[in-house]
Amino acid sequence: MANSRTRPGFLEQFQPDYQVRPYVYEDKAVRSLYFSCVAVQSSMSLADPYALELGYTKTMMGFLLFNADPRHILLVGLGGGSLSKYCYQRFPNARITTVEIDPEVIALRDEFLIPRDDERFRIIHADAAEYLASADVAADVILLDGFDATGLPDCLCSEAFYTDCWRALGENGVLVANLWSGNLGHMDYLNRLDAIFGNRVWCSRASDSCNQIAFAIKGENGFPHWYALKARGQTLDEQYRLDLSWVVRNLCKYTNQGDCLAESNQ
Repeated sequence: MANSRTRPGFLEQFQPDYQVRPYVYEDKAVRSLYFSCVAVQSSMSLADPYALELGYTKTMMGFLLFNADPRHILLVGLGGGSLSKYCYQRFPNARITTVEIDPEVIALRDEFLIPRDDERFRIIHADAAEYLASADVAADVILLDGFDATGLPDCLCSEAFYTDCWRALGENGVLVANLWSGNLGHMDYLNRLDAIFGNRVWCSRASDSCNQIAFAIKGENGFPHWYALKARGQTLDEQYRLDLSWVVRNLCKYTNQGDCLAESNQ
């Protein structure tokens, strides 16, 4: 799920309807996926279909700060396929698996130029909570971006689900969770992640929305050295142009004191 950014004049044409089927809206430059008129789920630049259009998706790529060479990336939530496509194009040595519960979202894959399944790209129609609980999954990175028209489903932010994600990750795996800071429960979700991942959870806000992106590190040596992290962000920016240096500056460590890395290590 993305932010509440909408096209000028677009909302005025519709009344809020959380039961509406997924639909596509296009202007001259951008094609977007909506589940309702309240929030855009995904956007694609018509000039550069594989680029990341929304700021929160770029922030989610901050996993590169902790693992710059993933071999298997598991995504929960397809949307318009922005993250799936980007990972497929930019990491040619990685397998990309996307789990999506809604067949109508999957049916729109051609609208968003999502690649066909092949030996390293696959879209699975399944309930992600059931899939992670029952499947033999091994991933280096898990990207959680599974929203519906009403927000983040309870089953995708439960203690059991986060535990299944932890189990599916490799020794130095990274879990990235897209949270909506306007949701009153988002601090509960962070506390659950913190407990499961041994107090190795950092957060960054997105640059253009109320999305809060959590990075949970499985490895016991996952605590980054601040100056090394800043240098890594600068190197990655030269390669990917995702403004990960901005992510580093906004990384916060959520503890009982709520101390912020960016404030305590500058």
